[in-house]
Amino acid sequence: MHSFVPISGAHGDPSMDRRLKLTCERAAIRVALLVYLVCAGGAATAQENAQEVQRSGSPSQRIPQQRNPTTGALQGMVMDADQRPLAGVEVRLVAPGGGRAPEGQTAGDGIFRILRIAPGSYDLVLTAPGGQMFRRGNVRVNAGEVLSVEIHLGDYQVALRPPAIPQLPAELVGETSYHELSRRPDANGAVVAAKELELAPDNLVYLPRPDRWNAEMPNYHRYPGNVEAPYVLGHWYDPFNRNKFKGDSPIRGNKLFFNFTGESITALDGKRLPVPSGQSTARTNESPFFGRGGISFLAQTFRFTFDLFHGDTTAFRPVDWRIRVTPAANINFLKARENQVVSVDVRAGTSRVDGHVGLQEAFGEVKLRDLGPNYDFVNLRAGIQQFVSDFRGLIFADEQLGVRLFGNLKSNRIQYNLAAFDLLEKNTNSGLNTFSRRGRDVAIANIYLQDFFVKGYTAQFSYHFQRDNGSLHFDDNGFLVRPAPIGSVVPNSPVTHRVDAHYIGWTGDGHLGRLNVNHAFYQVLGDDRPNPFRNPVSTNGKVTINAQLAEVELSRDMDWLRFRTSFLYASGDNDPTDHVARGFDSIVDAESFAGGQFSFFNRESIRLTGTGVALNPGDSFLPDLRSSKDEGQSNYVNPGIFLYNAGADAKLTQTIKVIGNVSFLQFARTQSLVFLQQQAAIRRTIGTDASVGVIYRPLLSDNIIVTGGAAVLQPGSGLRDIYTGKTLISGFATVRFQF
Repeated sequence: MHSFVPISGAHGDPSMDRRLKLTCERAAIRVALLVYLVCAGGAATAQENAQEVQRSGSPSQRIPQQRNPTTGALQGMVMDADQRPLAGVEVRLVAPGGGRAPEGQTAGDGIFRILRIAPGSYDLVLTAPGGQMFRRGNVRVNAGEVLSVEIHLGDYQVALRPPAIPQLPAELVGETSYHELSRRPDANGAVVAAKELELAPDNLVYLPRPDRWNAEMPNYHRYPGNVEAPYVLGHWYDPFNRNKFKGDSPIRGNKLFFNFTGESITALDGKRLPVPSGQSTARTNESPFFGRGGISFLAQTFRFTFDLFHGDTTAFRPVDWRIRVTPAANINFLKARENQVVSVDVRAGTSRVDGHVGLQEAFGEVKLRDLGPNYDFVNLRAGIQQFVSDFRGLIFADEQLGVRLFGNLKSNRIQYNLAAFDLLEKNTNSGLNTFSRRGRDVAIANIYLQDFFVKGYTAQFSYHFQRDNGSLHFDDNGFLVRPAPIGSVVPNSPVTHRVDAHYIGWTGDGHLGRLNVNHAFYQVLGDDRPNPFRNPVSTNGKVTINAQLAEVELSRDMDWLRFRTSFLYASGDNDPTDHVARGFDSIVDAESFAGGQFSFFNRESIRLTGTGVALNPGDSFLPDLRSSKDEGQSNYVNPGIFLYNAGADAKLTQTIKVIGNVSFLQFARTQSLVFLQQQAAIRRTIGTDASVGVIYRPLLSDNIIVTGGAAVLQPGSGLRDIYTGKTLISGFATVRFQF
C-alpha cells in the first residue's frame, strides 16, 4: 500500500511543504545534470538533420556540483571548389611534438566529427582519396566546446586525377578556404548539416558503360604460380561460369532473364520384408502365409525447368513477373518375389516396367505491389507449383495446381501465404502428376514471424483445410485405393467417402543461445463420412474428427558434429466404433524429421495382410492405415504413434556428411488395429529403427549429389502381433545430376 503526501500541505504542516519542495528541487537538478552528461558525451551525434547553427559564449554559471569538462570536440564539412561535399577524406589532429589525437573521416555528405579531444592547439591534416594532403595550422580546441569548421579544398579533383605519390609537404589551407563557424558549449548538441547543392553531371563523376553484363575480361590467371584457376569467359554448356541460359545475364534489355535447370535423378531401393502370398504364389505347390519378401526398385527421372522472369538476379529483390514450366519423365523397374505385388492380376508375374510423363510445375507469377523501400512486396502465383506448408512438411508438401498470394512485411521479418489447391491425380508408379483432377481441395493460410519473443526464433501460425470428395478409384496397377477397401464400400454412391478437416497449428524453428529448437503442434477438427470403420446403413458412418500431433527436436552444434534428440506424438483412436475419430493424419506429408528418408519406418510401406491398406503409407511416420499416400484418403481412425529419437550429423570432410539415427516406436492406441485385424489383443511396441546415411557432394555444390543409406527395423511385440518377428532391412542409393 502506497501513501501520497498532499502538495499543498492539506494537513497543516508547513515544514512538510518545505521538505517536499526541497526534495523536488534536488530531483530537478539531478535530472538536468543527467541530461547534460548524456548530451555532452554524444554532442556530435544529436540533431542530424538540423540546419547550420551559430552559437557563442558559455553559461556564466554552471549547475552546482557539476564537474568541469576536460575534453572538446571538432566537427565540420569538407567541400571542393564547386561546393560539393567530399566523402572519404581522412581528418587528423597532430599535436606539437608529433603527438596525435583521435581521427575521423568524412561521410557521404562531407561531414566529419571527432570527439574527446584534449584541449590545445593542433595541426589539422586532411588526406583526400588518392593521397593528396592538406594542412591547416594552429587549430585551437578548448575544453567543454564544440568547434565547427568549413574547409574548401580548391585544388582537389574528385577522383579524376589522384596523384600517384602523396605530396609532401602538405598543401596549406589558406584563410579563404578555412572558416571557423562557431564555438559553442558541447551540451547543446547542434551539428553542421550538408548544404543542398546541385550535383555535377554524371560524366564528370564516372564513365557509364552501356552494357555491364558483357564486359570483356582478359584471359589471365588470377593467382600466381601453378594454381589452375584461370579466368573463364563461359560457354552455354558451362553452368559454373557466365552463362546466359543460367540467368547470369539478360537475354533482352537489362531486366529479362532466362534460367534453364536440368536434373537427372537415379534412385535404387531394395528391401526385405514379408509379403502376403495372395491367391497364387510365385512358386508351384507352395502356400505359406507370407511369401518371400525381397523387392527391388529402380527409377530414372528427368526434370527440365524453363524459368523466364523479369526483374533482377539478386535474391533479396522479388521479380516483377515470372513464367516457369517443369516437365518430367520417369521410367521405373520393379522386381518382386511374389505375385500381386506389381499388379492385382497374378498373371502379370513378379516384375514390371512402367513409365510416365508429367507436368510438375507450370505457373505464372506477378508482383502486385511493392510495400516499402526494403523490398517488402505482395505477389500472386497461379498454376502448378511446389508448396511446403511448414518447416518439416508435416501437413502438406506437394507440387499441385493452385493459386497462391504471398509476400512479406517489416523488412522481411513477417512472411505470409494464402493458398488454395485443386489436387491432381498422381501416377501410381512414378509419383508424377497426371492431368486428371481427383476431387480434393486444400486451402492454407500461414504467417511466419521472425525473432518472435526472442532473437533467432521464428514462429509460424497456420490453418489448413481439406475437402476430399473421394469417388471410386483404382490405381494404375488395378488395386482399389478410394475408398479404402475395408469396412463397407458403396459402389453406386457418387461420393463414397467425404472428409472435411480443419488443421490449426503452431510451429517454430530457430535457436535459443546455442541450442537449436524445432517444434510443432497441430489440432485437427472436422467430419469424416462415411468412415470405412463405421456401418453406413445404420448410422450413415459419420464421425467427428478430434486429433492432435506434437513434435519437438533439440540439437546442438559442436564444430563438425550436430547432436539431435527428437520426439513425435500422433494421437490414436481408442474406440473405432464410436462417433469420434481421434487418430491423427496429414493431408500430403513429406516429413524431414528423425532421420527422414534414412529411417526404415518413414521410408518403407508395411502392407497389412488381408486388409488392402498399409500400416504406414511410405515416406511418412504416421501409421494412418491408408490404402495409398498419394491416391488414398486421410484416415482418422488409426493407432497413432509415439516416436523417441536420438541422432547425430557428422561433416567428416567438406564433401562427405554422415547421418545416424536410432528411434524407438510405439503405437499410441491399438484398438483400431484389433478391430481391423480381428485379433484378441495387440501390444503397443512397434520396434527399434536404426539407420545410417551418407551424402557425398564431390564438387562442393548441388550439381552432383550422391546419397546412400541403410536401415533396419527390429520388430517389437506389437509389430510381431500383426506382422512378423523377422528383422526388416532396407537399403537405397540416389544419384542426382543438375545442370
